[in-house]
Amino acid sequence: MKLFDVYSLLDMEPVKAQGAYLWDKAGQEYLDFYGGHAVISIGHTHPHYVEKISEQLSKIGFYSNAVINSLQVELAEKLGALSGYDDYSLFLCNSGAEANENALKLASFTTGRERVLAMRSAFHGRTSLAVTVTDNPNIQAPVNKTDKVSFIPFNDADALRKELSSGEYAAVIVEPIQGVGGIQVATDEFMLAAREACDASGTMLIADEIQAGYGRSGKFFSHQWSGVKADIITLAKGIGNGFPIGAVMISPSIPAKKGMLGTTFGGSHLACAAAIAVADVVKDENLVENARVMGEKIMEGIAGVSGVKDIRGRGLIIGIDLSVPQADFRKVLREKHHIMTGLTGQYTLRLLPPLMIGQTEVDRFVEAFRATAQEMGM
Repeated sequence: MKLFDVYSLLDMEPVKAQGAYLWDKAGQEYLDFYGGHAVISIGHTHPHYVEKISEQLSKIGFYSNAVINSLQVELAEKLGALSGYDDYSLFLCNSGAEANENALKLASFTTGRERVLAMRSAFHGRTSLAVTVTDNPNIQAPVNKTDKVSFIPFNDADALRKELSSGEYAAVIVEPIQGVGGIQVATDEFMLAAREACDASGTMLIADEIQAGYGRSGKFFSHQWSGVKADIITLAKGIGNGFPIGAVMISPSIPAKKGMLGTTFGGSHLACAAAIAVADVVKDENLVENARVMGEKIMEGIAGVSGVKDIRGRGLIIGIDLSVPQADFRKVLREKHHIMTGLTGQYTLRLLPPLMIGQTEVDRFVEAFRATAQEMGM
């Protein structure tokens, strides 16, 4: 048997990791400025994280949601305190796509409505309902096609108000910072308009914080930059630092009914232990503030570099528009300077480093970025 060939793989295999660094089979060190798609939040193999997972596994790793699991309660309390949403409820699942699936179902259950409003260039996952609100027909199979989802341009407050005035939508789902869509940041005007229009029409506002949330933007949630509160918030990636876990945070105004949501593996003992350890480190090491400060330093360090057409983002979710194809630039960064970065589109470099990076890592990246720009004649 062979692997199903759906991934374009880089020619390197990490076999060891620590902090913000990776090592391949040959022992070559790489600075990780991508964090495995924004997953690595507290750094690779953090001692507290390793200890808590190992300790939990020696006790019990899994039992179903048919029994009490006090670790789920502990995680909910920590998330509430960290985020400022301590009056919300928590539903645990396994991934970002699954979190969005449940968020959309919950909005439909609560409102009794069938339609969803989503954004152009959005990415919310690849499972059946999540992919219908993802603006990419190339990953929508025929079975995913539906007329119950409408798309409007991102940051178009007038279009949003017009659509919601019909009163037929169960939810608006939005990434406050679009990741796959090119690190596009929602304006305060747009987020405030979304909140007001949702309130006026009885529509649920879902904030997809899977990539930009959990401290990455320099606030715990990226929508908090606009001063709004979402009815439903979805989490994954950074919450587990590599252990698969997703979460839905739910407004106290939304009633729960037995059996309306469910999952076999979601919120297992081991997953909760991982997420609790991450929450501990985010708080104790002040990683939300660190993300804000280090992100500003990165942007300042590459501002004015020839061939850089635009720099967008907040904290440690950064998009850099280049005058050359990002694939070529990224290859030089990786092969010559041994720095891992991400991509979006043809010309945009995407940076999603661990939230614990420091000045040493920022300086190394800025120096390598400037050198690569010069080497490529930008």
